[in-house]
Amino acid sequence: MSSHKSVVSVKNLDIAISSGGVKIVEEISFDIAPGEILGLVGESGSGKTTVSMALLGHCRKGAVIDGGSITIDGHEIVGSSPHELRSIRGGTIAYVPQDPGTSLNPGLRISKQILESLEKHLPNQSKSEHMDRVREILTEVALPSDEDFLRRYPHQLSGGQQQRVAIAIAFACRPKVIVCDEPTTGLDVTTQSKVLATIRKLCRDHGVAALYVSHDLAVVAELADRVAVMYAGRIIELGGRDEIFFASRHPYTRRLIRALPDIAGRNQIVGISGYAPMPWDRPTGCAFAPRCEDAREICSQKTPTTVAIAPTHSVSCHRHEDAAKIVVSPRLEREFVAHDTDSHLLRVESLQGFYGARQVLFDINLHIDSGECVALVGESGSGKTTLSRCIGGLHSDYQGDILFGGKLLGKSADKRIKEERRDIQYIFQSPYASINPRRPIGATIGRQLDLFFGMKGMEAQNRIGELLDLVSLPRTIVDSYPDQLSGGERQRVAIARALAANPKLIVCDEITSALDVSVQASVIETLKQLQASTSVGLLFVTHNLALTRTIADRVAVMRQGKIVEYGGIDNVFNDPKAAYTHRLLEHTPSLK
Repeated sequence: MSSHKSVVSVKNLDIAISSGGVKIVEEISFDIAPGEILGLVGESGSGKTTVSMALLGHCRKGAVIDGGSITIDGHEIVGSSPHELRSIRGGTIAYVPQDPGTSLNPGLRISKQILESLEKHLPNQSKSEHMDRVREILTEVALPSDEDFLRRYPHQLSGGQQQRVAIAIAFACRPKVIVCDEPTTGLDVTTQSKVLATIRKLCRDHGVAALYVSHDLAVVAELADRVAVMYAGRIIELGGRDEIFFASRHPYTRRLIRALPDIAGRNQIVGISGYAPMPWDRPTGCAFAPRCEDAREICSQKTPTTVAIAPTHSVSCHRHEDAAKIVVSPRLEREFVAHDTDSHLLRVESLQGFYGARQVLFDINLHIDSGECVALVGESGSGKTTLSRCIGGLHSDYQGDILFGGKLLGKSADKRIKEERRDIQYIFQSPYASINPRRPIGATIGRQLDLFFGMKGMEAQNRIGELLDLVSLPRTIVDSYPDQLSGGERQRVAIARALAANPKLIVCDEITSALDVSVQASVIETLKQLQASTSVGLLFVTHNLALTRTIADRVAVMRQGKIVEYGGIDNVFNDPKAAYTHRLLEHTPSLK
């Protein structure tokens, strides 16, 4: 795409650590035309967010733009003064954050938060014109524009509504460019579908160029016109949507696609062994060579140059001409085996859940057997997490029985014996909130070993190393603190901590929502291997139906606190009986 047609033009961008000059990202080049959406994908730590924030003239603490050019609608961002950047941000280029729950001001009403952007960038317009625009943009993002809604605070909205308010703020001043940083992470499939449709329509209708940063390849496949794949600070493949997903030439791109779960169940997901190198530890030659099955001697000696293999398709790989077609592993059909009721690891019987006077769970009945994975799926607010917290002993306001190994469990964790707390481990959704920020990683995992097994010293260190290997983390991070890790790395630490207890049942509450597809595939493979070797049972809470098909034996579909469909995974997905299940499946993004 020629740069004179582009509203965004990035040329040979380098960003380095200011103290030592180590490159975080290097030689980044791409253009985006009006109305076009460019997807930027890659594993955690690949440099996606670093590049996207650079478009706004922002570098994280300790980093600096070390060379290259970023042009936004004719404005050169590199070298611009803080005053110039403030005039461009929000007006010419806008930003949609990953987590609207923390980015929206909890103390300001919705109308005021949208008005702030208009008052800053369109000061010559009257208040009535500003309010007309507020109502107009709320309608464009499919939200109410009445007085009642305008007076609401963020906590009075659902996650999907909060995200659409964030989109409304970004589009309020009709920017030329928008940067979307994982804006659908954590949203259920129906809400995600609405948010993606909103972004797509606004970009098309108003000619807005968009950079869409995501680790979810299926979402990018649905939304983007072109895709840039990043690895270890470089763009290693760039092309049209179909060129990347159906004719990719870089081994890393092909491995990412093999790691993508498929809602139709046509393939087994395959993780990528090892992990991406840190900026200060990148190898000579191709950074992917140590993990590449197709690597040759030249790959570890010389950095590959970028080669155009089609007018819109380029790749940086020494062996791109030998690239094979994407290979997928055939899906192993699951055989559902009925178990005797006395052998169930966990039984939930006639459970009614409450928050004070409000009932949120209605007559829940399900069971999990040793070595079995039961998935719990449904939209936000369906009751999935409340049910899982009841099982984990974190929510005690319920009636009914939860039995583990045939014995009635105490309603709260402090009413359960030590062995029951050890045998039932809970992995939380947020890797940022679930790990103690003041403890090194080794101490976080080691506490479980000490608490449940009295394991200390060298024995504990060896076991910590084994657990880090299991979740594809380098053993060198034992002395690191959580703030030194990416979100995906923190979540793998949380998984390693749970595995340290050698549990019989793991409650996984949206544990892969913050992970990129390669790590997600590795985590799923790890859990499946654990099931095979230890017969651990899994309750897998998720809104990712494609992932459910990969790991689960049975699935319970929840809506408004009730299980509306329950059965073997293939039966439910191939022949759903509930209209609600049909709707979830229809809104699940996939490669088509």
